[in-house]
Amino acid sequence: MVLGERTLVMGVLNVTPDSFSDGGRLAGADAAVAHGLRLFEEGADWVDVGGESTRPGATPVLEDEEKGRVVPVIEGLRRRGAGPLSVDTTKSTVARAALDAGADLVNDVSAFGYDPAMATLVAERGVPAVLMHLRGVFGEMHRAPAYRDVMGEVVGELSLALARAEAAGVPRERLLLDPGIGFSKDAGHSLETLRRLPEMAALDRPILVGPSRKSFIGRVLDRPSDRRLMGTAAAVAACVLLGAHVVRVHDVAEMVDVVRFCDALRGDVVGRAA
Repeated sequence: MVLGERTLVMGVLNVTPDSFSDGGRLAGADAAVAHGLRLFEEGADWVDVGGESTRPGATPVLEDEEKGRVVPVIEGLRRRGAGPLSVDTTKSTVARAALDAGADLVNDVSAFGYDPAMATLVAERGVPAVLMHLRGVFGEMHRAPAYRDVMGEVVGELSLALARAEAAGVPRERLLLDPGIGFSKDAGHSLETLRRLPEMAALDRPILVGPSRKSFIGRVLDRPSDRRLMGTAAAVAACVLLGAHVVRVHDVAEMVDVVRFCDALRGDVVGRAA
């Protein structure tokens, strides 16, 4: 996994019964492992394994249950020679178990805010991590999000998250940043965040964006989550053209084509596109 040569594609692997777009479809470890391998075959640069839904109204998951969901999948993928793997969790105990099972990266949507021990763990293990912007807890963050200057506040709060991580001993160069499209943001906030994505360059860290199938696409196009492929493609194209280094998506095969074309359009990888 090398950042900078081209835009990378992170494939989403939800091992949950209640995720907003694919909950329950991959509840068994064998099915999840098979799907993860398929994501790599379709062109994913790495796969993000998550065991707790962050959708509005989702039931919180206990640590042991979350570990029971993600660890067998990571172990199974590692046994099958899969590529780079990340664990999508806010709990340090789950992250520790996932790293022990073979995960390479921690994707913490709370930016180390929910569990202070997460930063210490990442520092100890020397692994990369994604810090995402959100406000509040899962059950409340979507109720009435309010900003005066959404992207200005996202950049400011991610800057504070970077400082906290560095204070805990995590080197800045191991951190990626995610503006948190759809998290504690309504459709208007998400659209503005995406529109102003170039402003995140001020933080001088690689940018990961996850627009895939999200509600702001549904709000614009009036489509349910299973009919947002073209909206997702448009959003992914915007992410790449506006400076994202990584896009997090469910529909890997289709979005790999979108990313490759947009990279070629930017002139970054003409040889690859040819």
